[in-house]
Amino acid sequence: MSWTDHMEELRQRILKSLLAIVMGMGVSFLFMDEIMAFLTSYVGTLYFMRPAEAFMIYFKIVFCAGTIVASPFWFYQFWAFLLPAFTTHEKKVLAVVVPLSLLLFLGGIAFSYGIVLPRGLTFLMNFTSDGIRPLFSMESYMDFVFFMTIPFGILFNLPLFLVLLAETGLVTSAKLRRIRKYVVLASFILAALITPTTDIFSQCLLAVPLLLLYEGSCIFIAAAL
Repeated sequence: MSWTDHMEELRQRILKSLLAIVMGMGVSFLFMDEIMAFLTSYVGTLYFMRPAEAFMIYFKIVFCAGTIVASPFWFYQFWAFLLPAFTTHEKKVLAVVVPLSLLLFLGGIAFSYGIVLPRGLTFLMNFTSDGIRPLFSMESYMDFVFFMTIPFGILFNLPLFLVLLAETGLVTSAKLRRIRKYVVLASFILAALITPTTDIFSQCLLAVPLLLLYEGSCIFIAAAL
């Protein structure tokens, strides 16, 4: 294929992916009440401080939900565009890696929302008293949920990324162990940049699972490769 043909194929796949996301947003909008009840189940009533705040938050939720619903399709479009560049052996590897990567992404989101998020909220809301009550705005709460779930979906792919690097010989378990102290520092810096709050507990909720995934990857690489 010529450069023009490649760009045309890329354009078509992007348009198809965007169409799938729009359709996913449409489906998400139909179940908006159920989605909001699910997202607010940990805190109950939310409030909005600006006239347009509720509208913008609803749009963000519909967009995120639609993107997740359509993720199998746009994920396929992305890899289908790259697939002709790989060899037969690499295609066989990708046939396992691509679905596994998607499952890890969705699994990371589910893990964070079902385990990390409620425990983090419980800990943070313990700092109340008779004269101090939490009053969550839609924007602050949804930003907290977003930044405590989506990064987990991405970071849950860390073991897969490290295993692929080890498979190609770029890293070994010994090399990974030698840079452990730098990984610890980088994990907390990354957590500080990603998490919407400045407290150390919220940062630990992201940094500690990341370090556990890293250690698990080191053990797996040492045992299997």
